[in-house]
Amino acid sequence: MGLRAEYRGWRQRRRLAITCRDAVELMTDYLEGALTGKERERFEQHLHWCPPCVRILDQMRTTSEVVARLDPDELDPATRDELIALYRASRGA
Repeated sequence: MGLRAEYRGWRQRRRLAITCRDAVELMTDYLEGALTGKERERFEQHLHWCPPCVRILDQMRTTSEVVARLDPDELDPATRDELIALYRASRGA
């Protein structure tokens, strides 16, 4: 690969680049399939080069799966209230 081709590749990666902060903000939409094609491409490009963001995404995916299996009627009221408070805090409510 010549210098010119390397430079084009670098420019392409720079054009697609998003920050970790941007990636974290997009994670919920990514998991819900709500990103546009270009947003998803940029997000996945970031994941390709960022193991910490991959770990955060995996943790979010696992948390969602575990919470989805919970039966609200089987939770004690204090735990249910705490989960609701955590959800509201995460949404800025």
